[in-house]
Amino acid sequence: MSSHTVRPRVVVAGLGDTGILTAIGLARHADVVGVSVKPGLVSGQELGTRITRPDAWARDYWIPFDRFRGLDRVRVVHGTLTGLDRAARTVLVDGADGGAITEPYDVLVISTGVRNGFWRRPDLQSPDDVDTDLVAVHQDLAKGESVAVIGGGPAAVSAAVNVAATWPDKVVDLYFPGERALPHHHPRVWGHVERRLRRLGVGLHPGHRAQVPDRGVPAEVTAGSVDWTTGQSTISADAVIWAIGAVAPNTEWLPTELLDDRGFVQVTSDLRVVGEERIFAVGDVAATDPLRNSARNRADRLLVHNIRASMAGKPLRQYRPRHRRWGSVLGVQDDGLEVFAPNGRPFRFPAWSIDSVLQPGIVRWGIYRGVRRG
Repeated sequence: MSSHTVRPRVVVAGLGDTGILTAIGLARHADVVGVSVKPGLVSGQELGTRITRPDAWARDYWIPFDRFRGLDRVRVVHGTLTGLDRAARTVLVDGADGGAITEPYDVLVISTGVRNGFWRRPDLQSPDDVDTDLVAVHQDLAKGESVAVIGGGPAAVSAAVNVAATWPDKVVDLYFPGERALPHHHPRVWGHVERRLRRLGVGLHPGHRAQVPDRGVPAEVTAGSVDWTTGQSTISADAVIWAIGAVAPNTEWLPTELLDDRGFVQVTSDLRVVGEERIFAVGDVAATDPLRNSARNRADRLLVHNIRASMAGKPLRQYRPRHRRWGSVLGVQDDGLEVFAPNGRPFRFPAWSIDSVLQPGIVRWGIYRGVRRG
């Protein structure tokens, strides 16, 4: 991809955390088009902060695309992906304005992510829609006296901790199916987080597997009763947060032969889609490993290298997944932010450093290469 060659056209389908980073990394080397149902980054990270302190969460995780300096060279299409024509090398989009759009590509990156609960949905949204959702969920939780959180992953644990810390008068209970929550993290992480949950007065209920309602996992905060397939008595709460990890990939627009039996995109170890030379996939939508960890291990950098290498006829590098989850679990707390290493040991950013060092220096400049003030 020298300055003397024609710049390839890359379409990045999906502009979540990983899609944005991929688009930014490619923008200096290719003509990049990003397609997104959202009007900006609406991150799936830090659920607990999102539902308890939506203004603080939005400052760091709901960022319009035009604030990213690295996207200045990227043309963003606001719309819903509806199809892929591999022979013609085009993707089909229903634009937010109602028009049908055909986007040609030399290289396609699939990073459309997954849907899960009310905080990860593939709905076409305007900025007002995003703001309304944030406020509505927060208000639903603020009303009641009791909150039941269903699930044992990071989203559920984060929700329980943050609800209990924000509203200490509420009765908060966490129900999870195993002997411990956070089963994909190092055991040290659960031991550390469990102590914080108990200090906050959260009721811990291992061995509880919820009976999913007939209509499926609720995509909103509900109220009322929850039954269990594991034999316990029915419980009820003023607010029920369903965070059971029942993710579904956003791949309805793709040919089924590109997908595995769960609907995730099949990829080789260099992140190319199986059987395709110029289609790549990354993030939660890509079946890279059992935990689909490429979104959490900065595989966007490897992907950018491999796309450039593929266009130049050079060897591609292999993605090597981690076998445990790592990173932040609870989000920013009064005493700072804890980030857990793969070996389960925490590193703490003190509270004073979050808004003076971590977000402006490490995240906005170091990771995103510049984010303008809102």
